[in-house]
Amino acid sequence: MKIPLSSPDITDVEIEAVTAVMRTPRLSLGPQLEAFEAAFASYIGVEHAVGLSSGTAGLHLCIRALDIGAGDEVIVPSFTFIAAANAIRYEHAHPVFVDIEADTLNISPDRVEAAITNRTRAIMAIHTFGIPAQMMKVLEIARRNHLAVIEDACEALGAEYGGRRVGSFGDAAVFGFYPNKQITAGEGGMVLTHNAKLAERIRALRNQGRYHDEEWLQHAELGYNYRLSEINCALGLAQLKRIDEILRLRTQVARMYHEHLSQVSGLVLPAMTTSDSLVSWFVYVIQLDETFTVADRDQIVERLKAAGIGCARYFAPVHLQPSYRGWRSSSALPVTEAVSERTIALPFFNRITEDEVTYVCATLRSTLSELHRD
Repeated sequence: MKIPLSSPDITDVEIEAVTAVMRTPRLSLGPQLEAFEAAFASYIGVEHAVGLSSGTAGLHLCIRALDIGAGDEVIVPSFTFIAAANAIRYEHAHPVFVDIEADTLNISPDRVEAAITNRTRAIMAIHTFGIPAQMMKVLEIARRNHLAVIEDACEALGAEYGGRRVGSFGDAAVFGFYPNKQITAGEGGMVLTHNAKLAERIRALRNQGRYHDEEWLQHAELGYNYRLSEINCALGLAQLKRIDEILRLRTQVARMYHEHLSQVSGLVLPAMTTSDSLVSWFVYVIQLDETFTVADRDQIVERLKAAGIGCARYFAPVHLQPSYRGWRSSSALPVTEAVSERTIALPFFNRITEDEVTYVCATLRSTLSELHRD
């Protein structure tokens, strides 16, 4: 078998929606963008949504629109995709890395509290792998210290915390539509906010700094080309209409993995449920227990790949990346560094079959057994 790590779920409905846009003269900043933004805002439960070219662009514009700049600090976990920290650096602010919780792999509120200084301007709470962060604790810390909260919900569309969908808690939230996400627009992202002025500024910044009431070639401030095309929006809107089906399929895949692997010794599986939240399955990431070394993990990954199974080491800590040498000593991150040496993301997508999951799990079990015999 050849099983990819991820694969988009595109149906004839999406293809027809994209084709219909191609027959129109409006390919940018048109009705599909407006419809996608409105539907997305309604789904999350906020007033304003702004479509952008990527989730990274969304994170960047949140930092800029909140006037976070040179010398300011933003608290962020290191156990995440590098875009979260990069967006902070784009505005010459400083990412301050804090450790994660061992059970959820999300930012630790206790570590956040300890990392605040007189230069801290915001907390970036990331819903890692679709598991909601402890937003009530994060928001309470932010309120006491007069800090902004940015939710990085790029991996968590449809997840809920305390009965509310993630993306509705912070001053701003960001979603991404890369092909491995719950829904895809090919590329793209969306910023959500309850703040009308913040939304207006982000709309201007995505379009070279031009506000809607200005002449076409008049630009009030430095902006960017972070527009999302009508083609992307048509695809994303069609996918969003299928969101309940998509989330159901992904939950079924997670349950299949759980049933196959729950009795395998040496593995720590992601929790299927939590007491106060609803998981939106972005990936299925297992952890090896402490009887395995990082060399064992890497050998397992290579053997799975040799068997035609797409897998990955999710995540390599940001503070240990070559481009972040200057931030390596920002704080001690023992949980982040220990977890990152034991994680393996298994193939995960809507239409993976039970036979494929069975093959992945059987190959993983045999590989673990061989390593124990060795």
